Amino acid sequence: MSKRAKKSGEKRQKIRDVFVPRPFEGLPGEVQWVALRELVPAASAPLKLKPEFAVEGREVILATVLPMAWPAMTKPDGRVFVALQRHVQSGDISRDIAVAILRGLETQPGQPVSVPALPGEGPRLQDILEEVPLEVTVHEGFEFWLDSDVDDPGVTAGVERANEAIYPTKALAAAEGAYWCQVVEKSHIRWVLGGDEDRGLNALARLAARQEILLGEGTKFAGMFRAHGLLVPVWDVPLEPQAAEWEQPLADFVKRFTEAYGSDAELSPAERQAKQGLTARQLTLR
Repeated sequence: MSKRAKKSGEKRQKIRDVFVPRPFEGLPGEVQWVALRELVPAASAPLKLKPEFAVEGREVILATVLPMAWPAMTKPDGRVFVALQRHVQSGDISRDIAVAILRGLETQPGQPVSVPALPGEGPRLQDILEEVPLEVTVHEGFEFWLDSDVDDPGVTAGVERANEAIYPTKALAAAEGAYWCQVVEKSHIRWVLGGDEDRGLNALARLAARQEILLGEGTKFAGMFRAHGLLVPVWDVPLEPQAAEWEQPLADFVKRFTEAYGSDAELSPAERQAKQGLTARQLTLR
């Protein structure tokens, strides 16, 4: 604090950062929010704000990521884009995105959006959004960033460079929050599990003990990670076939998992051992 501030009795406002381990809890389609945050390279979804927060003529669109990892941007036509994946964030991602939305709506169309690194107290997504599920569109590239009449070679070149980092990704209809993706040497299926974490882990353990955790011949259960309070099991699957061919195997697994999830029986010794093995291989993503 400067001498001048000390003399005047002024104090710098301290913003306390609070970590929220499950920031999207309570939102319809919580698993989709986590999937877009952690699994999907390029996707978008329109957001519907409650009347007291909405601004007439301003559409708000959720994006996985924006140019330069900006938290938000406005378009000349009034649209506001907000990003799930960004460089700077506080301990409450829900509050981060909410303040990005509100700052974007306060910003004139086409102008840069100023978003604080630590937003402090205020409304969260759960406070400003209507309780409707996300309508997600998975894109093959980041052209959705662009205005229809853009003719700036630098801008289009930037989009092309961003597109080079995208790996093919498809949503699977067999389970909400499930995505197939293809990398260099193999493909993966990753499914964000909703519900109670411990019951979900127990269900996976029951299936593992019964040798029912795979998705079919040539597949491998690669492990799981924990993202924003939810479990995400991952399977390695052959490079071919493509995503649509895995709908039925995943649907069959979802049925087995749902039955195991509903069991209240104590874990058997084999199931407890399987649970220990699953936990030992679990990673946590913030």
